[in-house]
Parts: sequence; C-alpha cells; structure tokens
Amino acid sequence: MRCLASPEVYYRTVVAALEQGVNHLETAPSYGPSEEYLGQALGRGLARADLYITSKLLPSVENVEQELQAILARLRTGYLDCIAIHGINRPEHLTEAIERLVPALQQAQAGGIVRHIGFSTHGDLDLVTRAIKTGLFSFVNLHYYYFSRKLAPAIELAQAQDMGVFIISPGDKGGQLFQPSAKLLELCQPYTPLALTYRWLLQDERVTTLSVGAARPEELVAPLAIGAGPLDELEAATLERLAQYLQAALGADLCRQCQACLPCPEDIAIPEILRLRNLAVAYDMTSYGQYRYRMLENAGHWFPGQRGHHCTDCGDCLPRCPQALNIPKLLGDAHARLHSGEGRRLWDN
Repeated sequence: MRCLASPEVYYRTVVAALEQGVNHLETAPSYGPSEEYLGQALGRGLARADLYITSKLLPSVENVEQELQAILARLRTGYLDCIAIHGINRPEHLTEAIERLVPALQQAQAGGIVRHIGFSTHGDLDLVTRAIKTGLFSFVNLHYYYFSRKLAPAIELAQAQDMGVFIISPGDKGGQLFQPSAKLLELCQPYTPLALTYRWLLQDERVTTLSVGAARPEELVAPLAIGAGPLDELEAATLERLAQYLQAALGADLCRQCQACLPCPEDIAIPEILRLRNLAVAYDMTSYGQYRYRMLENAGHWFPGQRGHHCTDCGDCLPRCPQALNIPKLLGDAHARLHSGEGRRLWDN
C-alpha cells in the first residue's frame, strides 16, 4: 500500500521481502497503482507459485466477476490465493456481502479463480463478531494492537473458527511506532516500540499475519528480524512497565475502553477519543493522536464518529461510566490536545 514511489522501488522491495522469507503480498484496487506494480513485478520473473496474493473488493462493487477479471489482469495472474471484501464497516456492508458478494465469490472459488474468501473491517466489535459468526469467511483483516484491544473477543472467536487473523498496519495504525515519542522510546528500552508491539502480537498464537507496509527495501530489515514465540521475562517486564506508567500518568482519568458510554446522542466517538487522550497524556503520543483525530468527520465509515467539541454536556453518558469519569471535561481536553490542521487521506482520490 505504501510502496508506490515507482515500479522499480516496488520491485526491489518485493524482491528483498521474498529473499527474507516473506511469502504473502496484499494489495487492493484502491491502493493506487499497487496492483499494476505487483503485476509488473510478476512479469519480471517472480515465481507465482511461491507467493500468496490477496486483493480486495469493496462491498459496493456492482459486478463481482468483472471486477475480479480486472484485478487478475492488473496482477497478471490467473488466480488469487485470497480475496477480501474490503471494509465491512457497517451492517449494510455485511448484508451486501452475505446476499450478493459472497455467492459470486463462491462461484469464482468453484472455478479456481479464488481460493479463500475473507473480509477486512474497521467496524465495531458487534459487527465484526456477527461477520465471523456467519461462517462464510476464511480470514479477517482487522485493527488489534497493544494500544487498542477492543476487538480481542473477535480474535478469540476467529481462532475458534480456524480463521486466519491478519493485523492491519500495526506499525502505523497501531501507534505510528516507526516515529515514536522520546517518552515512549524511553519506556520501551531496551527495545524499540515497534519491535515490542510486533513481539506482543507475534507471541499471540491466534494472530497469523502482520502487515509490515514497507515502502523501500531497508524498511524490511527491522521487522523481519523479529520472531514469534512466548515473551521472555524482559519483554514481559517492559510491557508491564508500560501498563503501570499509563495507570500512574492518567490516574483517575484513565479511560479503560469499556464502551459503556456509547451510544452518544451527538455520535461522538467517545472511547476512541479518550484512548487517544490516554496515549497523548501518558506516552506523549500526541502526533499519533492528532493523525487519528483528524480522521474523525473526514473518513466516513472507515473511521466513524464526531469529534469531542460537539459535546453538549448533556450528561447522557455519565451514569453509564463505571469509573465515573467526567467525560465532557475529558473530551474538551482531548480536543484541545489533538485538534490540528486537516490532512489528506488515500481515499480522497
């Protein structure tokens, strides 16, 4: 998704990845020229049989067969190892998937064009759980990180159904850990924050795939040096230090992400905003918080909800909070910390 500087840089990055043991490449029609670049790379002699290739279809696609053929043409391949319905983020997306897309993809599967059908999601726990429980999917791509664990029950359910679990962009969406704050760097010593979050995910046997997202060959070196297996004593102690520091820094204002404050009459994304505040206050992750906060009101169903300044102090959420947080005050503080200039997103195209 990020390796789009040129076809040549893309090719060199893919070759470097394969040389270091990577065998799963994920792309999508909405990732700029990514499919074309991968197709060109395959045309330069990469062994297709050694690769697992995933692409995606938006729930809104009108003609599944036609879109699949266009994807295969761009990739210069005769089949896809995996196809994901891209962004089951709302109930109506799941309905479209069940009623229209999955039956068409199952026909493609029977014809050998597609091998495994899955979905990606930016949805809430209830929606992700409902999608998994349909039994229609072999894998799920979702957001689950050390700093964001609300989908933990979905991970458990996916494992129980023998589904692949693909973690979306832990280095970026999981905290922009490739450019950590000085405070986070200090707290994670002797590890880097990026290495520690990869280890936290890879020690979890329920997680099958991490997206690395390298934009150039040299960005592959650090993540691919990290292995799976149980955490050692020092890794576990470092993660415990992070948790204790969060508690100490936030004190009685720590939001524990229980989601009980929802729904909000003003559709404010209360838990997510307070999560970003937690990270900004405790770990100086303000830049990351601003990056994610900008997406509210700008990214539609990919990052739903209103920002904190829309709070009317109605008090609807207060009796539901088990910690008795002063949510309106914390939302105001979060907005003051995180509101910044508007950015441009990939889907602005």
